[in-house]
Amino acid sequence: QVQLVESGGGLVQPGGSLRLSCAASGFTFNNFAVNWYRQAPGKERELVALISKFITTTYADSVKCRFTISRDNAVNTVYLQMNNLKPEDTAVYYCHCRVGVNNYWGQGTQVAVSA
Repeated sequence: QVQLVESGGGLVQPGGSLRLSCAASGFTFNNFAVNWYRQAPGKERELVALISKFITTTYADSVKCRFTISRDNAVNTVYLQMNNLKPEDTAVYYCHCRVGVNNYWGQGTQVAVSA
């Protein structure tokens, strides 16, 4: 059974940092790309960052040079390091993976950026 469990969200002031974690289980983790999405209130869910099985990365323009996605295949975990956070980064952040024809999502972790 595929499971994705996010952690690391919280309340932070503008300019601050957070590191999100996505712990995966139930599949051969190192064979698949993993994505971070986010959804702000009243907005559609958007792709924030992606890391492939080859460790190549892609970022949304809005987070380039501020966020870094990485993975540790030894512990089946993907990380999202978020620096210089802005109020517009406030959202629920979700981990996602497509395994075969199925899409899997974590439960989400709330990030709030406010003074």
